[in-house]
Amino acid sequence: MISLRSLFGQQLAPMLGLDISASSVKLVELGQDKSGNLVLACCASLPLERGWINDGNIEKFDEVADALKRLIRKSGTKTKNVAMALPPSAVITKKIVLPGGMTDHDLEMQVESEANQYIPFPLDEVSLDFCILGPSANALGDVDVLIAASRREKVQDLQGLAEAAGLKPVIVDVKSYASRLAASRLIASMPDHSADRIVALFEVGSLTTSMQVIRNDEVLYDRDQAFGGAQLTQLIVRQYGFSSEEAETKKCSGELPDDYRSTVLQPFVESLVQEIGRALQFFFTSTTHNKVDLVMLAGGSASLPGLTARVTKQSGFACMVANPFEGMHFAADLGQKKMLAEAPSYLTACGLALRRFSK
Repeated sequence: MISLRSLFGQQLAPMLGLDISASSVKLVELGQDKSGNLVLACCASLPLERGWINDGNIEKFDEVADALKRLIRKSGTKTKNVAMALPPSAVITKKIVLPGGMTDHDLEMQVESEANQYIPFPLDEVSLDFCILGPSANALGDVDVLIAASRREKVQDLQGLAEAAGLKPVIVDVKSYASRLAASRLIASMPDHSADRIVALFEVGSLTTSMQVIRNDEVLYDRDQAFGGAQLTQLIVRQYGFSSEEAETKKCSGELPDDYRSTVLQPFVESLVQEIGRALQFFFTSTTHNKVDLVMLAGGSASLPGLTARVTKQSGFACMVANPFEGMHFAADLGQKKMLAEAPSYLTACGLALRRFSK
């Protein structure tokens, strides 16, 4: 039996966006006020120990489930419905063209038939879903359809985590799709926004920096690099002799020796700038494009002092830090200053929470 509702979905009831990464779990809940403005109702995060999640695989199920329970208590939310996401490496996606006007049943049968061509394992071992993107630009009367499939065990692991924490999983998304949804909202709200604007979105995670080059709703290019904020933590460990846990805590709190900025932080920022520049060059040499209109930074290291200015100087392109809470109202009990400081790390969780309002 193939599940056709596992990877895409619509949900209007209250729903959490839950982002589980190698280094942390993050939760966002969004609502709307009477005027239809988005309201940040809940927002919280907790660190995970290294090795609990490895390459997207849940290695320590009970420990991660316990962390989710603590995260829910910390946030104070009463909402049970949750949207979660798989890493892109765990999902096969393919855009196909099908005749328009098909019934839902015929469409499902056709998708299943087409999926056989692209999925390298038996369909009874996968969770499969699809969504209609819209009329095909190249074939009158046809529609573009996006197929997404993942090994069923991957989806069940996420669902099991949610259920172990007392939550009800209603959407399993793809992380890159969720972060793109949150970024697209920011791009569309910019005063100088124009159609066909090309934005290079970099998410600097703990172990990996992912890049997506976006034009409207199209992904022109994507790439992952093995470089992230954990390397800054290791530099602190080597320089000052702290344990990894101490180094991470002091990095987040800023309680580091006076020479930290010049001795450790600036060299790391320069390395990150070089990685971003290298990724942009790969994009230019792999496509017909030779520029981007904007570089957007997200993730835990996006707000490092001097980073945006160095990226602009090195690349020649405007650079900004993504604040997925831009334009939202905040619930009265949320610490706005703290949330804004940490906002870039919540891009994926915010995108998942926005699925509640997806049409």
